Amino acid sequence: MTDQPQTRFLGKDSPMPTSPEEAVLDYVPNPRPGRPYLVRFTAPEFTSLCPVTGQPDFAHLVIDYAPDKVMVESKSLKLFLGSFRNHQAFHEDCTVGIAERLFEEMQPHWLRIGGYWYPRGGIPIDVFWQSGEPPAGLWLPPQDVPGYRGRG
Repeated sequence: MTDQPQTRFLGKDSPMPTSPEEAVLDYVPNPRPGRPYLVRFTAPEFTSLCPVTGQPDFAHLVIDYAPDKVMVESKSLKLFLGSFRNHQAFHEDCTVGIAERLFEEMQPHWLRIGGYWYPRGGIPIDVFWQSGEPPAGLWLPPQDVPGYRGRG
């Protein structure tokens, strides 16, 4: 018997979901409940499709959250983010939709996302969302994604 949380994806072959709606996010118990700390996921190669042209759009996503009872399991998050590869939506819809789904399902103390989108038509679009004020005493490192100058 193992004391590791059971997830649908961890340690198993897991096909990429065909859409964000089909994607399932797994959550595991927070090993340090009651302690304020920050978890950061960075997805520097996020991809979706323009809903008008069907051309690929690329972003560098930074997701920060302060967990409460559960944390998102990283492989399920990777599959969820990957499911946007064939999803047609504007930058704002992708960025805010990811944050709202995580916040609604995980119910962390606090969550923020920075979506740093690469230029299309010469204009980079950066999209930010947060659930409210961060918890008192929580250390918030900067997201450190530079303004567009050939991001990388």
